[in-house]
Amino acid sequence: MSDQSPASAELLTRIRERKPLIHHITNIVVANDTANITLAIGALPVMAPAKEEVEEMVGLASALVLNIGTLTEELIEAMLRAGKRANERGIPIILDPVGAGATRFRTQNALRLLSELHISVLRGNAAEIGALVGIAGETRGVESISTGASPELIAHTAAQELSCVVAITGPRDIIVHNERHSEVANGHPMLATITGSGCMSTSLIAAFMAVEADPWLATIAGLVAMGIVGEVAAPKSSGPGTFRAQLLDAVAALTPEQLSSQQKVDLP
Repeated sequence: MSDQSPASAELLTRIRERKPLIHHITNIVVANDTANITLAIGALPVMAPAKEEVEEMVGLASALVLNIGTLTEELIEAMLRAGKRANERGIPIILDPVGAGATRFRTQNALRLLSELHISVLRGNAAEIGALVGIAGETRGVESISTGASPELIAHTAAQELSCVVAITGPRDIIVHNERHSEVANGHPMLATITGSGCMSTSLIAAFMAVEADPWLATIAGLVAMGIVGEVAAPKSSGPGTFRAQLLDAVAALTPEQLSSQQKVDLP
């Protein structure tokens, strides 16, 4: 592990002092979890997908989350409207391409968002990200089953082709931006037993993006935070149900000192 501390304790303090508004246009499965984890980290969530208000709402926000988990044509229109207004105002956007590669509809619309908007961070699993850069993998429903290449190769290919920070989450998270590469080893296998843990990671990254101008550093901090709280919650849990509750409690109780001292970040 590097002696450097990219997941700065100061970032968590900033979130809790500033309470930034995080605008989510997300999927119906995870809306409650992502709202609660955003609130628990110290930010303020708003779940506003109506195309009639997204431009006005995102103007009040400090970061925008776009999540295609339960995608419709109307939702895509809302995402594009919100994203273009966010770009105009310099508000960072994180895209979660849930299920990309499973159907043409998902893959093509994720690529459309990447093409028509300036996306700061793209966070997904290896199969989802691979599908966006033509690297074959298997996605069953919205779950990643296998990939045809290493996550490292997929991350570097995507970062180069899509010109944004790329975060591939899994047993070991990989974050790439330009020539910068980092890996986060925090986490616990129980994170894979609940629906929405990846989407919750996306929301945490958005909260850190709201207070940190460098999206690479914000992404590292968000994934470190998610990994640490998974490590804290798992021993207190008897199964997925109690783990979900313990996870939320651990986020609310997370301290800047934990974020700094317990991070497992490699900077190869």
